[in-house]
Amino acid sequence: MNSDKKRVAELETKVIRLESLIEKLLDKIDDLTHRKNSRNSSVSPSKDENRPLKTKSLRANQGKKVGGQPGHEGSTLEMVENPDIIIEHKPEFCNHCGDDLSDQPATFILRRQVVDIPPIIPEFSEHRIFQKTCACGHHTKALFPSGVNSPISYGSNIQATIAYMHTRQYLPFERMSEFFSDVCNLKISQGTLCTLLKGFAQKAQPAYELIAQKVENEKVVGGDETGAKVNGRKGWFWTFQSQVATYITFSNNRGTATINENFPNGFINSILVHDCWRSYFQIKCKTHQICIPHLLRELVFFEERYESQWAINFKKLLYEAIELKRNLTSIQYLNPILQRDKIIERLSVLLLTSVPKNRKDLCAFHKRIHKYKKYVFTFLFHDEVPPDNNASERAIRNVKVKQKVSGQFKTENGAQFYAVIRSVTDTCIKNGQNVLAAFKTIDTIPQSV
Repeated sequence: MNSDKKRVAELETKVIRLESLIEKLLDKIDDLTHRKNSRNSSVSPSKDENRPLKTKSLRANQGKKVGGQPGHEGSTLEMVENPDIIIEHKPEFCNHCGDDLSDQPATFILRRQVVDIPPIIPEFSEHRIFQKTCACGHHTKALFPSGVNSPISYGSNIQATIAYMHTRQYLPFERMSEFFSDVCNLKISQGTLCTLLKGFAQKAQPAYELIAQKVENEKVVGGDETGAKVNGRKGWFWTFQSQVATYITFSNNRGTATINENFPNGFINSILVHDCWRSYFQIKCKTHQICIPHLLRELVFFEERYESQWAINFKKLLYEAIELKRNLTSIQYLNPILQRDKIIERLSVLLLTSVPKNRKDLCAFHKRIHKYKKYVFTFLFHDEVPPDNNASERAIRNVKVKQKVSGQFKTENGAQFYAVIRSVTDTCIKNGQNVLAAFKTIDTIPQSV
């Protein structure tokens, strides 16, 4: 009898232990099944486990057909009125009887044009200095033009092209050297390319400083940052941009030290758009707008993992706010708006609603939104403020493209040279300027100016 009781007690203990183990295993399965990835969070696709084949778009189906939309302005290759070369084709023999037609007059009936690029051949310009003697006996020498400082050097077209291929086309040094050899019939070593880029970045410094001043005084400024390998060590590229200018810089620091170094006065006249990275909230500015798509991705994760009704309701509220933004006119922002008031009221109610305490990540999100709630719907009060930080993400994405094409940066100076030149590149693009032409202009400016 006692042995039976003992056996039952042992089995009960074992059952309790197994139930505890099963609960832990179920939690582990749940965690592995519902981990964050690029579909439901800001995790980059390269860090996805088992690489999901398809990302989940936050955009709803708008019912548009694939391809060009009605009203889309097309483009076509057109003939020119005055071609550079004219090649006339006249029949020499009759294709019916075979008679000679060389003495017969020809009538023009049709033309076709072919567009091509002539072979690129390096052009060597020699600058010769002369001396003249005045009647007074003084000898006067002519001066070499600005930039002609050594017995032989590379001209502005070459230096601008190097900067263009490095920052606009993202080519690595080896492929740039190959391009000049194969296409331009000019051999330039990788070391020389690096030296020329350094010189160009120094010439672009005045433009870079003007860009910083322009961004600092804009009404709306977007900020973002991304990690980058420099000689095997992780650093950070930062961007602060507006509709007309982009400023990019490299730093070993992801905190406010970098921001204060580049913008010591902050953005006192600007509304700052960014994600919820804490460093941005320490910048001096008028107010903030946190990126709504970032919040939506997190809410998608909570909806998928926990089937959270709170997350579903919050996501619905954000979509309604975005739709309201689309329909508002510039004048309406200055007046009371009932729909806007209701949206803000619903946010307050949502934040008063508790979420399960055992969902730590959801609780942390709830707490974060409660802390920054006054920055969620800033875009509903200002016409020029977007609900997203897409422009900043586009401005900083080029760093990732550069790394994927060229690999890591070798030195911190090289990373900063790229940041300087890329800032000029992106600013030119935003203003509809020809990037290569702008680079040629920069290269002709004396460094002392």
